[in-house]
Amino acid sequence: MVTEQFVVPKLADIRAVADKLEGVVNHTPLEGSTFLTELLGGKRVLLKCENLQRTGAYKLRGAYNLISALDPAERAGGVVAASAGNHAQGVAYAARELGIKATIFMPLGVALPKLQATKNYGADVQLIGVNVEESLTAAKQFAAETGAYFVPPFDHPDVINGQGTVALEMLDIEPEIDTIVVPIGGGGLISGVAVAAKLWAAENGRQMRIIGVQAENAAAMQPSLKAGEPITVETTATIADGIAVARPGNLNFQCVRDFVDEIITVSDDDIARAIVLMLERAKLVVEPAGAAGVAAIIAGKIKSTGVTATVLSGGNIDPLLLQRVIGHGLAAASRYLKLRISLPDRPGQLVRTAQIVAGQYANVVEVLHTRHATELPISDVELELHIETRGKDHGDQVVRALEEAGYQVRVGERY
Repeated sequence: MVTEQFVVPKLADIRAVADKLEGVVNHTPLEGSTFLTELLGGKRVLLKCENLQRTGAYKLRGAYNLISALDPAERAGGVVAASAGNHAQGVAYAARELGIKATIFMPLGVALPKLQATKNYGADVQLIGVNVEESLTAAKQFAAETGAYFVPPFDHPDVINGQGTVALEMLDIEPEIDTIVVPIGGGGLISGVAVAAKLWAAENGRQMRIIGVQAENAAAMQPSLKAGEPITVETTATIADGIAVARPGNLNFQCVRDFVDEIITVSDDDIARAIVLMLERAKLVVEPAGAAGVAAIIAGKIKSTGVTATVLSGGNIDPLLLQRVIGHGLAAASRYLKLRISLPDRPGQLVRTAQIVAGQYANVVEVLHTRHATELPISDVELELHIETRGKDHGDQVVRALEEAGYQVRVGERY
């Protein structure tokens, strides 16, 4: 059962936090998206670009608000946190700006760019554990042994109020927003955004709709709401590691229960497509967790009643992961296609199939030609073509052209 109760702040309290953060965080842009606007039937869609925030994510807001409120004795003991990325960098940066020692526990497999950035902000990084949960256990033990102040990633009023400044910035720029779509992991960002936006709406005589988005492989909020309390769910692998949280925070659960209107989930394919879309159409690098709101829009899961805004919560993506995600996203959009074609084993067949594909203005990027597949007749070979297309319709056109030429074609698994 949840024992600690969230005390709803006044809107003036969150504005006071925004004043405190002045000069510490960037006022990130609120950009329009023509493509997403068209998807929502002409209703405007705006992107809150926290991927352009200092440290690459919104996390700095809550971390700085909490750490700056520590008393002299707490500051003297330093701060400690556990994270595989954005929270680590936010805590490290905030501690450096406030002149406080920071120790960050990160899992052994943390991406090199995130590890290096955290070190560059001045933190003492300890690589402990194979996942964030083990790092978290080590960080709490370190706090108990040394007296360092443990900075939680989402389950704290100061963290929630700090993240709420995202909503105030959005509404100060565009007060006509009536729907805000927010990624959910542990619930810190959506808690702050939902509380601040609903308080703002009440003060201005407006209605405000808040929609949370989780990765379907790590979606703990809906089962928790159904159970009436935070529960731990079994998660499976997802590219959206920034929101892969098995149990929402206690205070965050209360905020979502009381202030959020709807929770939806998106697949990794949806997220991958969203990342590619942001690169191509918006010229923005967004990490998988940060693209969850856009993923929900392109998956047709958001119904607009007016101006819709979504928070691009972070841009800290490992270039190696980005490379894989781009390939996956293009495949999910049917712009990469793997075709298996049975051919008679005689000269000229490879050239003929290549001419057919070229005649449809598709591009071959990889070819595998084999006689050794066990299911093949002894007189046949199998040709595997990896091709680039303009999308599903173009891919179907290529397949039809090959079939009309007499070839048997199987559309293979994605890249």
